[in-house]
Amino acid sequence: MIQILCTLLIFMIIIFPIGNYVYHISTKKKTFADPVFDRVDNFLYKLLRIETSNMGWKKYALTLLLVNACLIFVGYLILRVQSIGLFNPNNIGNMEESLSFNTIISFMTNTNLQHYSGESGLSYLSQMLVIIMMMFTSAASGYAACVAMVRGLLGRQMGNFYVDFIRIITRFLMPLAIFVGILLVWQGVPQTLNSNITVTTIEGKLQDIALGPIAALESIKHLGTNGGGFLGANSATPLENPTIISNILELFSMMILPASCVFAFGHMVYDKKQEKKLANLNLMQLDDNKKNKRVWLGKEGRTIFVAMSVLFIIGLTICLFSEKQGNPAVEAAGITQTIGNMEGKEVRFGIDQSALFTTVTTSFTTGTVNNMHDTLTPLGGLVPLLHMMLNVVFGGVGVGLMNMLVYAILAVFICGLMIGRTPEYLGKKIEGKEMKLAALCIIIHPLLILAFSALAVSVNAGLEGITNPGFHGLTQVLYEFSSSAANNGSGFEGLADNTLFWNLTCGIVMFLARYLPIIIQLGIAGSLMKKIDVNESTGTLKTNTMTFAVILIFVVYIFAALTFLPALALGPIAELLTL
Repeated sequence: MIQILCTLLIFMIIIFPIGNYVYHISTKKKTFADPVFDRVDNFLYKLLRIETSNMGWKKYALTLLLVNACLIFVGYLILRVQSIGLFNPNNIGNMEESLSFNTIISFMTNTNLQHYSGESGLSYLSQMLVIIMMMFTSAASGYAACVAMVRGLLGRQMGNFYVDFIRIITRFLMPLAIFVGILLVWQGVPQTLNSNITVTTIEGKLQDIALGPIAALESIKHLGTNGGGFLGANSATPLENPTIISNILELFSMMILPASCVFAFGHMVYDKKQEKKLANLNLMQLDDNKKNKRVWLGKEGRTIFVAMSVLFIIGLTICLFSEKQGNPAVEAAGITQTIGNMEGKEVRFGIDQSALFTTVTTSFTTGTVNNMHDTLTPLGGLVPLLHMMLNVVFGGVGVGLMNMLVYAILAVFICGLMIGRTPEYLGKKIEGKEMKLAALCIIIHPLLILAFSALAVSVNAGLEGITNPGFHGLTQVLYEFSSSAANNGSGFEGLADNTLFWNLTCGIVMFLARYLPIIIQLGIAGSLMKKIDVNESTGTLKTNTMTFAVILIFVVYIFAALTFLPALALGPIAELLTL
């Protein structure tokens, strides 16, 4: 418990300066690193012949899609020819067609769902030029879409995709990935291009020890909320996550950028309000540095942050409590569980760090795991499953905030109906067009999860992958498609998913769940951008208060109950009742 509290306390301390730095990146304000990174960025703009002018929301969305499509094509080609001798000391063969399709969609959509084991399925060439490369680009794409949406909601130009895309890579992801990678090497994570080694164990057996550029992948997989792993056992293996220090470092890495996006949002809203006040008072604009000293996090950002934090703490408490109680079936067999449900967990992490890692990785939609989620208790497994279904508990880089902003629009609409006023958010009227887009955006996520889960349990190709009978088997299916739709990537791993059916269906879900909401959310921002700000009055709903944070939490939970409760009742809840 002390480890958990200290971990969260340290996170709350470091997130303020990091969030402020990301805010400066998002708004092109001065940072200490500008003399170096300005030159790097300008060189890339010239090399790639990038026009840095502002884009409309349609052009921004289209550019994002085209860049991602080009990266998908290049990555797929490399996976299909990876057997060539270049950076392939372990003689890994080419990846099969459907698995290549699933893998390339998975990593480009920031999902990183793996239907393969990295040590036997990928060459070092693929690990570096496909997996690691897409961990940078997919995270940057989500971040770029997020800051563009925030600018649009605030009535500003949405910016340029290429500029946002490059700035977050050069000024945040790349430097921090190098720093975290060095720390992981210090803790014992391998970083080499040498081939696997074969050793003789104490029992006299031969065992292959996987090597490779593991530290380089581990650092960016967490910083970009990517997930996946160099090895099939992911961050449960000592080669990826050897110590409690590396475990906490990986926790911080996957938490900082999604939370920083909320901080950047809060600062940007604060800036707009300050500019509006100054304009009304007919005063000169205050110096940027002086303004930043007056506020750590704008009230709008604080409201969103509190709502996300409450959802996270509730889930963490339930998961930790359930795992501490142990498995009733084991108790019924006469086996005493003195420390709780240790099945599928690493002794060096124990119950507490495993429950924390489980909640963090599915709240921040990273997907990396340090324990076997398939062996969680029914209630413990319900938490990561529910958080992926909610997809707003901080979420992945950028998209978690985007999803929560859509829920905020829904919340002000519901409150507007109750008080008989036209709903407003961030000084913009929310009218029919925006509500239709918001409703469509919200319904896509459960539709993909439930429709494809129904398909999987209705056809033989889907049923053949289920390895557990009854309620747990249904939970496996729900978890797989929830992970795909939330672009999370973790799995129960009891599912036999490397088949044509699962590769294709999961690939389709990952693709649609990633790009359809982003396009719609940019459309909402583009619509609101054109609207004139409305003045606040005594009847205006305040969206920067703790009351609105509570409303937001209830709206999220109510929507989840209305859409997912029947499926959850047939899965983890039914399994819990039978135990």
